[in-house]
Amino acid sequence: MASGRVALITEFIWLCLVGSLCDQNVYPKVGTLFVHKLDAEDYQQQFLNKSGNERTQPISFRANLEGFPDLPGWLRYTQRSPWHSGYLYGSPTSPEKHIIEIKVYNRHTFEMLREKIVFHIRSADDVPPPYRAEFLVENMDVEEMLPPEAQHSFQVPLQAIWNTQRLSIINITSALDKGGRVPLPLPGRKEGVFIKVGSVIPFSECMYDTQNLQTRQQCQQGQKPVLCQELLPNDFVIDWCNVTLVSSRSSPIPLQTPPTAAITLDFEGDFNPPPDTLEETNYIPDYLLTFLLPTLIALLLCALLSYIMCCRREGVEKRDDNTAELQLVHQQSIFSNTEELRKMAASRDFPRPLSTLPMFNACTGEGTSPMDLAGDSARVPLILAQQ
Repeated sequence: MASGRVALITEFIWLCLVGSLCDQNVYPKVGTLFVHKLDAEDYQQQFLNKSGNERTQPISFRANLEGFPDLPGWLRYTQRSPWHSGYLYGSPTSPEKHIIEIKVYNRHTFEMLREKIVFHIRSADDVPPPYRAEFLVENMDVEEMLPPEAQHSFQVPLQAIWNTQRLSIINITSALDKGGRVPLPLPGRKEGVFIKVGSVIPFSECMYDTQNLQTRQQCQQGQKPVLCQELLPNDFVIDWCNVTLVSSRSSPIPLQTPPTAAITLDFEGDFNPPPDTLEETNYIPDYLLTFLLPTLIALLLCALLSYIMCCRREGVEKRDDNTAELQLVHQQSIFSNTEELRKMAASRDFPRPLSTLPMFNACTGEGTSPMDLAGDSARVPLILAQQ
């Protein structure tokens, strides 16, 4: 019995590793960044054990919500190339359960493995941080900021800027997902990453400086101001023109505009304003030019077209008596010539063709059959002659 159970357990483990990978359970929290790494080396090892090939294989992933073609709105997937690991990342918005299907493809052998990741999203332990800030890091790609080490390297100096240790990363988003352009394929050109952090401590003065009028004017002129950069390492280049501060009121921090000084104009004497008398404008000429003139032109064109169509038709001109007499003479000549041709045809010696013989007399009502003629073969119809 024990050996049978061991065999069943071994077979189950083998099916998990070869046919389809075993399901994984993860427990992210609402309002907190969640990152799940799809390690390419682990899946390469699975393909090596399955095929026996010792060569490293390129691997690509396909992730979707079970029963749907795409992922949930809060969850994103990225993989730089088939030789890199993939990442599922995002910030959950509500407590629920999701089952994500992962298909792993071997780009050389076209083998495939399946895996399911069960997301048990839990409610947040604390209330959402009332103060949230979003920074654009220009010299990073999104997959470079997803590992915990990179997040820690960014969070530690930011705590010194914020003057607090109670700081958490809420979300990480690629600049391409927010309408950014794809960078040129040049060394050192990155797509950029938006990092949203939150805290219960209000913003520092250095962070408020990103919203004042002077900084905004420099940004509009194409300049890039440098603020708080002495507290950040050189590994992170922040675009201070794209810093967004949101308070607990869920609205951006208003711009801090300094009061403007009053302007005094030197003027001697009393000020006499112009009289408030406006001349009445006559719009009748404009109305006539705009409406009546095109209407008049349209009526003239309609009258001209009606005259051409109704009064100038061919064949209705009045003819004089000479023209009518000439027509009668022409018809009489045609009739006389026709009669003469008929008489000449009747005086021939050879028999007339059957096609010219009268088959029915319209005056007497008598009919003549062509078969009653003389027995000449020329008078017999062609069809009867062939019988």
